[in-house]
Amino acid sequence: MTRSGTIPLGETPALASAGTLLQNSMSRNQSLFERAQRTIPGGVNSPVRAFRSVGGTPRFIERAEGPYFWDADGQRYIDYIGSWGPMIVGHLHPEVLEAVQRSLTSGFSFGAPTEAEIEIAEEICRLVPSIEQVRLVSSGTEATMSALRLARGFTGRSRIVKFEGCYHGHADSLLVKAGSGLLTFGNPTSAGVPPEVARETTVLEYNNVGQLREFFASLGDETAAVIIEPIAGNMNLVRATTEFLDVLRELCTAHGTILIFDEVMSGFRVALGGAQALFGITPDLTCLGKVIGGGMPAAAFGGRRDVMAMLAPLGAVYQAGTLSGNPVAVAAGLATLRIISRPGFHDDLSRRTERLVAGLVEAARAAGVPFAADSIGGMFGLYFAERIPKSFAEVTQSDIPRFNAFFHKMLDAGVYFAPSAYEAGFVSSAHDDAVLDETVARARAAFSATAS
Repeated sequence: MTRSGTIPLGETPALASAGTLLQNSMSRNQSLFERAQRTIPGGVNSPVRAFRSVGGTPRFIERAEGPYFWDADGQRYIDYIGSWGPMIVGHLHPEVLEAVQRSLTSGFSFGAPTEAEIEIAEEICRLVPSIEQVRLVSSGTEATMSALRLARGFTGRSRIVKFEGCYHGHADSLLVKAGSGLLTFGNPTSAGVPPEVARETTVLEYNNVGQLREFFASLGDETAAVIIEPIAGNMNLVRATTEFLDVLRELCTAHGTILIFDEVMSGFRVALGGAQALFGITPDLTCLGKVIGGGMPAAAFGGRRDVMAMLAPLGAVYQAGTLSGNPVAVAAGLATLRIISRPGFHDDLSRRTERLVAGLVEAARAAGVPFAADSIGGMFGLYFAERIPKSFAEVTQSDIPRFNAFFHKMLDAGVYFAPSAYEAGFVSSAHDDAVLDETVARARAAFSATAS
């Protein structure tokens, strides 16, 4: 018995009994979901958690430890979302927990500067050389919207460019889909976004070098910023090609356009210096989140000193936040960064993720299921398709119904993958070989069940 649950760590329900345990837990999960819908829109506080993409009842989580979490009735799952990326060292890592507990004894929030804010800023600037100065905020959305405002203030221009399939938070100018032609205005993807706001955003195809060149030849001198996930995680895992990023950097420099890397997901997750370290690209601004909070609400944006000098109180671009640099979040983030900075951490994390992906590919092949997978650092993507996709359009061509069936088979077996075919997955340093091999063993049965 553990301190807060009914199933000890390391105990794995047999596959034969998992369905019974799940059935018992469903009544409480369903009850909680019905209760939640009375006071929370859709019953959740972030839409993907509602399970609408895959169907069924969302699991309400009570606790987590290491590579696992438990739902409201004690069902244990091997967790491959990791709070959507932050839990790179696993849940309740003792060093992170101790740092948070120590911080809490000094107070929850001050609304005034702390030395810890300086320490985490120094650590970020040390680990990501393109960041000369950094501003702490509380969410990835806040980081990206602030970076775009800063780019517009610095350049004196209004137009921005994003890429289809990349998600940068829910700010108005980023909830935009492509228009009907290359140089047409974007269209809102959400009610409540004014068309005149969407018109200032152009959406281009990810990894399309020719389209990128064509756009800059026409509108490059009017463009304040290009924002991109160099490794996308919200159309599943899709990597930018080296050529695409090289050309993008070249064109932004030539036209005086600010290049923003959104590394909220990939920052510190794929490499210690982020995706920019892997690709050898220096962006003008970088947005960070998830890992830098260690599971607490924290994010940041930073970059060139001359651009950052435009921020209030030094410059004319206003940005503020009551809980920015919250001491408890900073403590969790700083402890996490120090753990992952140890020699060999990311090499070992990459090995673990590659082991999982290779095992899943082999299991699918044995079952005769069309399937591909990719990984980089601690991120991975699963695609029910013949090959790894390079764009959002290619991701949409995968077999979504088969993914949904696989997801539920794995959920029944106690393995929690992202409840959407358009989301990347995450491995932590707490996922040891035994946990990874257990996942692959359960996947063999799930692939076989979805083969017909």
